[in-house]
Parts: sequence; structure tokens; C-alpha cells
Amino acid sequence: MIPFRLHFWLILFSPLSTLSAFTMPTRTEAFTNSTMNSGAMIPKPVFEQPGQGNFTLTDATRVFIETGQNEIAAIGHYLAARLKAVTGYEFPVQETTGTPTQGHISLTLAGADASLGEEGYQLTVTTESVTLSAYRPAGLFWGAQSLRQLLPVAIEETTPQSGPWVLPAVTIRDVPRFAWRGMMLDVARHFFAMSDIKRLIDALVYYKINRLHLHLSDDQGWRIAIESWPKLTETGGSTETGGGAGGYYSQSDYSDLVAYAQSRYMTIVPEIDMPGHTNAALASYAELNCDGKAPALYTGIEVGFSSLCVDRDVTYRFISDVVREIAARTPGAYFHIGGDETKSTAPADYVKFIERVQPIVEQYGKQMVGWEEIANAKLASGAIVQHWNLQPDALTKAVAQGAKVIMSPAAHAYLDIKYDPSTPLGQDWAGHVSVEAAYEWDPATLVSRVKESDILGVEAALWTETIQTLDDIEFMTFPRVLGIAEIAWSAAEGRSWEEYKGRLAQHGERLSAMGVKFYRAPEVPWGG
Repeated sequence: MIPFRLHFWLILFSPLSTLSAFTMPTRTEAFTNSTMNSGAMIPKPVFEQPGQGNFTLTDATRVFIETGQNEIAAIGHYLAARLKAVTGYEFPVQETTGTPTQGHISLTLAGADASLGEEGYQLTVTTESVTLSAYRPAGLFWGAQSLRQLLPVAIEETTPQSGPWVLPAVTIRDVPRFAWRGMMLDVARHFFAMSDIKRLIDALVYYKINRLHLHLSDDQGWRIAIESWPKLTETGGSTETGGGAGGYYSQSDYSDLVAYAQSRYMTIVPEIDMPGHTNAALASYAELNCDGKAPALYTGIEVGFSSLCVDRDVTYRFISDVVREIAARTPGAYFHIGGDETKSTAPADYVKFIERVQPIVEQYGKQMVGWEEIANAKLASGAIVQHWNLQPDALTKAVAQGAKVIMSPAAHAYLDIKYDPSTPLGQDWAGHVSVEAAYEWDPATLVSRVKESDILGVEAALWTETIQTLDDIEFMTFPRVLGIAEIAWSAAEGRSWEEYKGRLAQHGERLSAMGVKFYRAPEVPWGG
């Protein structure tokens, strides 16, 4: 559970029946009994039972919460603000110690079943009331996204709309398949404003994505201020791919972004790539180079040519300072060290480097995450390996050491890969990733020696060599990330492309209502 913070309330409001009657069905039973509701929800719920009739929001509808529950109150105000912006109704949030009267929405943890876990929820809509129950507050937040998807598409507009605002009667009981449901955004190749990232966060959490992995450094740019090494941003942050002006986040900016995400039950995962992908750092500080000479800044797209000097003590003092300063402003449990494409680091030096960096990350209270190449080193308990380019031997080594795996296969989950040969953005080194290809795979069957119990979750990745604007981000991310979100949340049983694309087609209108510039893939029967 993401801990509650005192400023949770302010950030949340920025623009932008009983459980005892049910037992959780098996995943197979859930999909046998499930029928697609009028909201065509994504991700698909574990259990969904349509009822009779509808519930209509009116100007008298209130949001009831339990007395003294500040975190639930914040979620209630978040939901009320989202609904008010479009309907014009006030939706006052009111504390109660009893059962709310009919005609209202209730958010509660009281009596919830522990089998719902940290993020599961139950949503019950009748003609008389809406009850959202969870075992933990995160479940209420994810359930609120499902409630939004049950409402008419116009609820996602940004300006007042006319009703009626009708919810179909339904009982949904839902838990995620994987704990890690992520997206990686590369802000190093091209820099993106805070407002762009916040807008992306709001669109991602609508589909229950709960991790935003920020690739904060690479050959082309260093994007976060480090007070003990100020030239990293003064020099290394001054440019980007193609020679643009670059940019960086102050530590205050980063804290604001972390808090914004946290208020939406999303964890920021910072990545500082090492020992390769480091030219921006090497250009900033000559002493990080084995020859003591700083190279020129780099604005191209080649990889594998840079490396920190793994035999110099200053390298590890540098890494310790960077990890310490970022970890202090990152309440999440993770620190990503990159570790991929180290063509300029000898294999033995690479292993030595990873094994020396790992305790530095642990010293500052974080779990080390790295791309799959780190599995060639000896990993400590709790390490996380991120698969990207199908190195089965590395993954086998990882799970044999007890590491967990994040699945980000380039052929399915890399959002910078073109949809097809005509796509104006992106690259094609991994072929093409159509909307169907992004959906038609399963993490637990991708690598024969990696079982579902070895997998922490799934993450889409957007590298930005060709991505320069928010519109570019949205075009390459949506709608493919919806399929990744469903793979990460929903059961494997019962999922099919033919069924999914019908639901996805209805989300075209929702994405349009939210102002998302998505790609209208020809294999999807979009309406409207």
C-alpha cells in the first residue's frame, strides 16, 4: 500500500452491497460467468455479474466515507471532483458511521474480505445505491476507475456536459494478476515537461497502471539535479537527441512529480543507467573517464559506446551520491540501475561493477532493478530483473538466484517500435508491434523456464529517440498500453484478441473524450 502523505489531499484535487454475500470464484469460473458490461471495461474484471436496472447520478447524490479515514476521504474527493467537473453536480463528501441512505455512493473498508488484497475491490451498483468496498485504500482507488468506465463516455470530457449520468446495475469483484503494472518513459533522449508527465499519469491510472519507470539519464541527457554533482544538469542536461535544448527536473520538481503519482497510487521508479549509456555524465565530469578526459556531448541515437570507469573509486563515490540524493526523494521501494547494452565494458568488469553497485542501492533502502543483463552477476535477495530482448540464459540465472522478473519483451511491449512500416514515428529493430501483437502474448508462457510465480509483473516501454512531444507519446502509447494493462491485471483464462478488440473499440471514444491523441489501428473496429 502506498503510504498516506499530508499533501495527498491537495494533489488529488488538481485538475484533471455487502462482501459476505460473495466468495471469490476461481479465475476460470469468473470468466465463464462474466459477460461484457455496457462500459466494456479495460482491464477485464475477474468477476462481473450484471444486475437489473440502473443507478442515476443526480444533483442530490453524495459520496459517503467512514469517519476518521483521511485516505479514504482523499479518494472520495478525487472521485467527486472528477464527476463534478463534467456533471456540474456538487457530490459533497460526507462522513458516516452507519449505512448511508439510498441514492448515494459509498466508499468503505469496513468488513472487507482480506482475499481482495492490497489492490482488489468490489463494486456493487443497484437501482438504489453504489457501494465500493476494498480491503485497502488502493483498491478503492482502482475501483473508482472502474466506476468511471461504467458511466457514459461523456464523463471523461473536460468541460460540463449534459446527462443523464447512468450506471448499469452490476456486481464486480476484481483483483490484479500482477503487482507490477508499469510503463517506462525515456525522458533522457528527449526531455518532457512536468505537465506532460502528469497528463500521462492520469491516463495510465485510468487503466490501473501502477508504476511509472522514468529513464532519467542516458548518453544524450541527464535529467535530474544532483546537488553534489551540479554539472550533471548544467552540462549533461543541456541537450537532447537531435541537438535540442534539453532540460532537467530540479529535486523539487521530482518530489512534486513523485507526490502527484503517489496520490494516484502510482509508484515512480527512477532509473540512472550504468555503467553504459553514460555519455552525458562522462561529458560533465572528466574524472569519471578512465583517461581523465571528458568527451563531447552526444545527440545521436547509437548505443553501446560509453562506459563509466569501473576501476576508479570516484565512480562509486559518484554513484553513491546520485543514489543517495534520488532515494531520499523517492518513497517507492525501487531504484533502477539500467545495466543494458554495455558493449564498451568488458564482461568481467561488468560483473564486478554490478556486484559493487548493488550494496550501494541497498545501503539507501532500495531494491535494485536492472535490465536482464544484470543477471550475469551475483544478485542479492530481492533483486529484480527486467526482461527486454529475450536472453533466456540470463533470465534462468536470475530466477535461479531468487530474483523476480518484470516482463517487457521488445516484440510485444516496446512502444517505440512502429505499429507497421508506414508509422511516421518509432524504430523497427524489433520488427513491428501492432495493437494486436501488444495484446496477443502471455508473460507466464513467454520463456519456458520462467514460471508465473517468478514474475513480478509487466511493463510497457517507450524510448524516445524519435518522440519529441506529448502528442508523440500518446500516439505511440495509446491504444497499445491498454492491452499491456489488461495483460498485467486480468486473468489469462478467457482473454482473446477477438473479444478484446470489441471492448477496445469502445474505448476509442473514451480516449477521445480525454483528449488523448491515440492511433486508430486498422485492425480495431472503431466507432464514431
